[in-house]
Amino acid sequence: MSAEMERLVAEFDKFQTKLKQAEAQFAKVGDMQEELSALEAEVMSPDRAVTVVAGPSGSIKDLRLTPDALRQQPDQLATSILATLHKAVAESARKQAGIVDEHVGTAFGLNVSDQVLEAQAAGLGTTVEELESNLPEEQPRQAAPARDDEDFANNDLLRDDGRTAQAPPSAPPSASSGDQFLQNLFDDEEGHR
Repeated sequence: MSAEMERLVAEFDKFQTKLKQAEAQFAKVGDMQEELSALEAEVMSPDRAVTVVAGPSGSIKDLRLTPDALRQQPDQLATSILATLHKAVAESARKQAGIVDEHVGTAFGLNVSDQVLEAQAAGLGTTVEELESNLPEEQPRQAAPARDDEDFANNDLLRDDGRTAQAPPSAPPSASSGDQFLQNLFDDEEGHR
């Protein structure tokens, strides 16, 4: 095999390796989708008579009433069910935001959890701080730590493992069509940055 062909094969192998790395990163989005579809937020009324389990996108998966709940006046029971439903749906939204932040928030410079809390506080006519103080203890709200392996902003399909973008060497004037193809591929990538 000629030296030129060996170099082209090596460049192609390097490109394929970078594509596989990108595929692995995007596979994590599938993990996020699975986690979101399995999400549940269970909330119990203060008197423990009503329990609501909310799923993704505010779907209601379960509603449980104790015998004590059935002894309440209809209006009182309806109020308790609605209040518990609202809390469960709100908790579900906060959990969804946390999952999104964990998987892609840092990569895209998002903090969905804060945005959800701000929207909920505005909708309830309260402050984020007051809302946070009433959140369940077992659900600490923290942004996910930055992880370079999931930070799409810091990854480039054509970047060397040394994490520094390097332009490929210019093709000599007598470059073959294979060299020209690779040069155009790299030039196109450099132009999109």
